[in-house]
Parts: sequence; C-alpha cells; structure tokens
Amino acid sequence: MNRRPFDLIVFDWDGTLMDSAAKIVRCFQRAAREVGLAPPPDAAIRNIIGLGLQEALDLLLPHEDAATRHRVVQCYRRHFLHLDTTESALFPGVIEGLDALSGAGYRLAIATGKSRRGLDQVLRETAVSHFFCATRCADESLSKPHPQMLLDILEFTGARPERALMVGDTTYDLQMAASAAMAGLAVSYGAHERERLLALSPLACLDSFHQVRQWLEAAVLPERAGL
Repeated sequence: MNRRPFDLIVFDWDGTLMDSAAKIVRCFQRAAREVGLAPPPDAAIRNIIGLGLQEALDLLLPHEDAATRHRVVQCYRRHFLHLDTTESALFPGVIEGLDALSGAGYRLAIATGKSRRGLDQVLRETAVSHFFCATRCADESLSKPHPQMLLDILEFTGARPERALMVGDTTYDLQMAASAAMAGLAVSYGAHERERLLALSPLACLDSFHQVRQWLEAAVLPERAGL
C-alpha cells in the first residue's frame, strides 16, 4: 500500500527552486528609475516576490496611477527578460531533488507568480521542464494568494487536495494552499522571513532544498491511516 501522504507536490519557482530574488530586486529598481520614480527599497520588493506583476505594483506603488504602473511593468519585463543578463541559478540540490522525487513516484507541478513567457524561458535555461506534469502562471489565472492556480492544477491532474502539497517561500504560497484545502510546506531561504511563514502553521519550515527532499522522502502515513 502507498503510505506516502501526498501524490502531487506543487512548487513555487522564485525563491523556492531558483535563487532569483537579487535579480528581481535589481530589475524592479531599474524599471522604477527608468520611469522616473524613486526605486523601492530591497525589503519592499522582496515582500512582493511571488505575486503577479500587477498585484506587486499595487503594493509597491500604491500612489501611482495605472498608466505609470503599466510603464513600470513593461520596463521590468524588458530588464528581466532581455537587458539583465545575470544568470539566476537553481538552489543547490534542486535538480537532484526533483529527479529523486519524480523517480519515487511523486507528480510534480509549478504554481508561480511569473508570467508564462518568463517561466518558459527559465524552464528552457535550466532544462528541468520534463520533471513537471503541470505548470500555472499568474497571467493565466488569478494571482496568489487566490487559490485559482492550485485549483487549476488539481483539476488538470485529477489529484485530491488532501493528497497534494504546496511548497513555497512566501506567505502568499501558504495562504493559497490553505484556500485550496491543501497542506503547505515552507522554505526559509527565499523571500519571506521564517517568523512570517511559521505564523501560518506550515507542516514544516525548512532551510534548504536538501531538507525539502529529505522531509518528503521521510514523510509517510501512519500505519492505520485511512487514506
């Protein structure tokens, strides 16, 4: 009998699988300067990592009009996709971990605040797309913390929410999981601080992707569990 508590593991991308926070901060600040605005501080930008771009700008630039925010979005995309050529690496252990989890029979998916164009680009660059049976982006659905991305993935895969897990580095990931009736697993090495993550009662808050893999490999149902 399969005693694993989960069949489907959904990962966030930025801050969970890829170490991209510094690039996101840099590109937002360059976009703001290009539009003639004072660049938001690093901490403010790290706080919105994981949201869709429009929702991120609502928080970062609440007093600017829609036209200005749209210009910032366009500038950010140009910097992130084309002008800033600094490579963002996957966190240590991600490729080996995804390979091991896939080989162990877990179905893997991605729910990210990135655009489809942005996600497809980094999937090509990192050559890890074959690990994932489904991906969902903020420009295809409602932004985190709304659960629509997870609901779409559950519908596509046929997984039951009680047999699915969301792994992410922000409170938006954990809130999204709870709203989709899924469990959440937090990582402390991304955008949001451990204390913020723990306040939402994830199953655990782990300090590296190596620990994520170990936790999942050790996670089993009790002998008499009814699932």
